[in-house]
Amino acid sequence: MKVISGGVTEAKGFSAADTAAGIKYKERTDMAMIYSKEPCVVSGCFTSNVVKAAPVIWDKNIVETSDFAQAVVVNAGIANACTGEEGMSYCDKTADCTGETLGIPKEAVLVASTGVIGMQLPIDRICAGVKSLSEKLSDTTEAGHKAALAIMTTDTKEKEVAVTFEVNGKTVTVGGMCKGAGMIHPNMCTMLSFITTDANISKEMLDKALKSDVKDTYNMITVDGDTSTNDTLIVLANGLAENEKIDSENDAFKDFCEALHYVNETLAKKMAADGEGATKLFEAKVVNAKSKEDAKTLSRAIVSSNLSKAAIFGCDANFGRFLCAMGYSGAKFDQNDVELFFESKNGKIKVFDKGNPVVFDEDEAVNIMKTDAVTVYVDMHEGDSKATAWGCDLTYDYVKINADYRS
Repeated sequence: MKVISGGVTEAKGFSAADTAAGIKYKERTDMAMIYSKEPCVVSGCFTSNVVKAAPVIWDKNIVETSDFAQAVVVNAGIANACTGEEGMSYCDKTADCTGETLGIPKEAVLVASTGVIGMQLPIDRICAGVKSLSEKLSDTTEAGHKAALAIMTTDTKEKEVAVTFEVNGKTVTVGGMCKGAGMIHPNMCTMLSFITTDANISKEMLDKALKSDVKDTYNMITVDGDTSTNDTLIVLANGLAENEKIDSENDAFKDFCEALHYVNETLAKKMAADGEGATKLFEAKVVNAKSKEDAKTLSRAIVSSNLSKAAIFGCDANFGRFLCAMGYSGAKFDQNDVELFFESKNGKIKVFDKGNPVVFDEDEAVNIMKTDAVTVYVDMHEGDSKATAWGCDLTYDYVKINADYRS
């Protein structure tokens, strides 16, 4: 596998565009389109929140019932969530306008929205935006980059990645873009993420690869403990790499899963690192746990704890906060088996050793924790299972951002 520059336009046959539709934001782009010149096999995962946004309901139906998908239209600024029948009708109108403009069935159009909950979309601006997007479609890396910028809300940076790998002499590409900085605490996937690939793969195998991988990627990040109403992860595969069709769990499938995992994990970590107000990526690695489920539960508890997140922000090696979070996580363990370390590019330091505090150099600990990525490494000494979760520090700016989000 090779990591390359770019995102959703790197796979053959995919193009993208951005435009300023004036939905909520001023003086910036706020709509994006992804389009495949060939029909695509599609798979998706969506929010587990019972309160689902209209686009989530629309897309779930497309993924489950349509023969193929070919375009995605995304708007930023208004979430089209908690908007009733009118909100659902706007999904239909957006898809209808897109289908008419691109010459494809509206049942092949996926829609996604992100932003303020409870506001109705300005559908006239949405449809005008669709027409503008269709005229600007391009398969360049820059077009994909601009699309990634257009879908941001409180994000501070765009998030994209692409990789290639070989299948029987054919080069297959997987690329992706996402947005997400707040309302991130998923139990399915998170915020908005769009993956494109030119792999020739069956829907059954695409579903298997995606739904297995979200468990160790998007399901392992948290920013604020809130699961969004709009969480959407879509994968489109148009087959233009012309590889032998991946329709079983063979070596080619394993290679595809590896590439998809890299893309998903990279995007997930980018979202965690760009959490609202964040200054650091906060990683928890739990090793030698009794079970995979315990390792996941423990690592997610560590990065979810507000006290732990505040300690990471303040460069305070207060191991008690992290052990406390582990203790109420629901996983059963003996604290007298546990070793806990802080780790970063500046080094590694042990602070807790099998039931006992360790005398450590506070200045060394601060130096380790003051980097832009900090890991809490926990050795349970009770088994051979492991898991990693990602979050971010909790800063003053998080409250500022969310106190005036609608203004």
